[in-house]
Amino acid sequence: MSGDIEDKPQPLIEHLMELRTRLIWSIGAFFVAFIACFFFAKHLFNYLVIPYKTAVQWAHLDVEKAQLIYTAPQEFFFTQVKVAMFGGLVVAFPIIAAQVYKFVAPGLYKNERQAFLPFLIASPVLFLMGAALVYFFFTPMVMWFFLSMQQAPGHDEVAISLMPKVSEYLSLIMTLVFSFGLVFQLPVITTLLARVGLLTSQWLAEKRKFAIVLAFIVAAVLTPPDPMSQIGLAIPTILLYEISIHAARLVERQRARQAVEKDTESADVAKTDSV
Repeated sequence: MSGDIEDKPQPLIEHLMELRTRLIWSIGAFFVAFIACFFFAKHLFNYLVIPYKTAVQWAHLDVEKAQLIYTAPQEFFFTQVKVAMFGGLVVAFPIIAAQVYKFVAPGLYKNERQAFLPFLIASPVLFLMGAALVYFFFTPMVMWFFLSMQQAPGHDEVAISLMPKVSEYLSLIMTLVFSFGLVFQLPVITTLLARVGLLTSQWLAEKRKFAIVLAFIVAAVLTPPDPMSQIGLAIPTILLYEISIHAARLVERQRARQAVEKDTESADVAKTDSV
């Protein structure tokens, strides 16, 4: 990839033409992925419903009777469009990320490119880890919590059953996926800031109490208004904050090691010149 990138300065018009080319490739990749995902939108939505079925099993209910509904004629169609857009963005992300790198890389030194690439790889990996946590554990847990609120018919009670709408269920799971995916970027962001010297591990450790409070505030804003969702997002956020402190310390140790090696090389050169 780096072999096709030129380091020579480019005038503004060439930068704009380069930006246009990268945007065309990114939009084209997303459009093709969107069309492909729309063709399989129902199958993709059925995969997204699996966490709900898992929650139904956890609640010891009949999985065969579990269903989702839509109350407007166009609701399920637009739900499939949203699924296709979501899937298209995920499928096209490697191409979009590559186009972003190709546009930014000419303005970076070689060592900066080498430092940037690991973060470009780590970011989608961490996002997928957050999405996997949502899909396999968090969404079933949240839906199990909501299913436990159902009411069986009794002498003075009427039956109250949960029948989620397809659009609202998709909105819930997409909100959770994006929330966890963004929160899982915390180590990447803090490590980048530590590399450029804007953050230190000591500063992060000193602000731990404020970070814990902020984690619960962010969880309350990003998740549905139920305690399980908020606690379920806040706890991983706090754990990721601790990982970020450790990552910042590793960056600082690496920087100190490089400084020692540079000083040693300078001392050897000076000694050779004196001889």
